[in-house]
Amino acid sequence: MQRFYLSINYVDFKICDEESDLFMSYKYRQDHIPKTTPYNRRPSLVLEPTTITIHNTANPSSNAKNERAWLTNSSNNRVASFHIVIDEKEAIEVLPLNEVGWHAGDGSGMNSGNRTSIGIEICESGNYSVTLNHAIELVAKMLHERGWGVDRLRRHYDWSGKNCPRLMNTDGKWSGWTVFVNKVNEKLKSLNPDNSGEPEGEADLMSVEDANKIIKFLSAAYLATDSKEARIEFNRLANELRKASGQKPTSS
Repeated sequence: MQRFYLSINYVDFKICDEESDLFMSYKYRQDHIPKTTPYNRRPSLVLEPTTITIHNTANPSSNAKNERAWLTNSSNNRVASFHIVIDEKEAIEVLPLNEVGWHAGDGSGMNSGNRTSIGIEICESGNYSVTLNHAIELVAKMLHERGWGVDRLRRHYDWSGKNCPRLMNTDGKWSGWTVFVNKVNEKLKSLNPDNSGEPEGEADLMSVEDANKIIKFLSAAYLATDSKEARIEFNRLANELRKASGQKPTSS
């Protein structure tokens, strides 16, 4: 059984596992970086997320507080940011979840991960297994709140090919990622007892990768015809595929 408690100054998620008598907790707090943060780390662009992207920090000695501080450190000249960072003790929301962050490494196009996805950094320091359990709880809760299924989860790798979250790819087969997604789905099912973790209307969501493969074929057909009506129809079909995979339609 899971119990959630609310404190005065922050949300404190406490997870009680009655079978093992383990009692874990982590604090969720907002500490947004200023809009004036250098290197455009908070561009204040509107984000209408369709996915959640998972990262590892690639820094075994850094915790969530350190990662938050690095974003406003004067010696940091990277154009990179994220929405939430989580460690064994707390999760810090550093960007509003309705604003764009630069975390996917795939540019600023309207269908890019940067413009469509919430970025979560999982710290590698401390007790990583505890941190990972906290991340599973957090991600399941976020999916539940949005009525999404685990098909909305992405790796940093899915957007730019970077080996991230690297600790979920220790064998070249991404077995750790599969375990993570399965555990998130188990938690999600416990939050959706009436539909076994599959939000209505989302179970058959097409993957972005499959949709874009089909769109490439439609694009070839589009270019091969001079018929205005046919081109309109090809564009309509492509947009239906984009919508079915959680992407934004484009104009003809």
